[in-house]
Amino acid sequence: MNLKQLEAFQAIMTTGSTIGAATRMGLSQSAVSRLLTQLEDHLGLALFLRRKGRLMATPEAEELLGQVAELVDNLQRVQRMADELRLGHSRRSLLKVAVPTSMSQHLLPRIVAEFMQGREDVVVEVITGGYDALERAVLDKSADFAFVRLPTELQHFEVLPVLETEGMCVMHQSHPLAELSEVSLEALRYEPLVLLGRQRSLRSELDLRFREAEITPQVRVEVHSVSAACAFVAEGMGVSIINGLLAKEFGGLPLIAKPLRPALCYRFGLIFRKDQPRSLLVESFAEHMRNRLTEVNGSTPTQ
Repeated sequence: MNLKQLEAFQAIMTTGSTIGAATRMGLSQSAVSRLLTQLEDHLGLALFLRRKGRLMATPEAEELLGQVAELVDNLQRVQRMADELRLGHSRRSLLKVAVPTSMSQHLLPRIVAEFMQGREDVVVEVITGGYDALERAVLDKSADFAFVRLPTELQHFEVLPVLETEGMCVMHQSHPLAELSEVSLEALRYEPLVLLGRQRSLRSELDLRFREAEITPQVRVEVHSVSAACAFVAEGMGVSIINGLLAKEFGGLPLIAKPLRPALCYRFGLIFRKDQPRSLLVESFAEHMRNRLTEVNGSTPTQ
């Protein structure tokens, strides 16, 4: 049993698949599968069941996850310390932040760059994914905290509310709907749509709104990040509905965002493990991130 095998197990549990784990670890899917098989052979336990091409965690895997996560975290700290010592550097503090994929491409780099000024001893690790994966990353200690939509899907978090925003209808700037001050669901009855994947809570809420309005959405493309949705909309593939915070981050594309009516509200916050004390570094960056996000959103921090 080695660190790579444990990291592969943890990554599969966090992302839900060997493909997601491979992306996170920078390995091939076959390499991750091989590491998992080696770990199962060593432990003499089946950690996952293979059903219809998907991995289902066994009860034994769920029970092992907490101990494995703690062990991986400690081993990684030892490895980082050894690397620093080998390179002749003093020990550095690691900050692990989990955010939605689209936020990592625009908002977060600016926030981190501001925070890192004058902090040469700090290293930031950014973990990305869907909100469910971000919650699991906090629970398994892969992340110190995460920015997620509220309420959370899982439990056992300490929650720091950050902001509230509303759904925006995003379209190409030449689209006929761009002339409207706001866009109703009825106006989208026959429009091709680019929507986030069906497994997301946001999509379920949006589908419910369409059903209540007796509208069958004309979904043309399904994606798994806001940045992907905006990219398809910019190519004229349809109209999308995204949260107002991220809608402001794609000004470089030929897009226009209009409020959706009736309003679709979003609440976001930072989540932490309840049983894990927060360092001064984590507290400081969380507060900095909260303040900057509320500034971008044009609001005051929520309570």
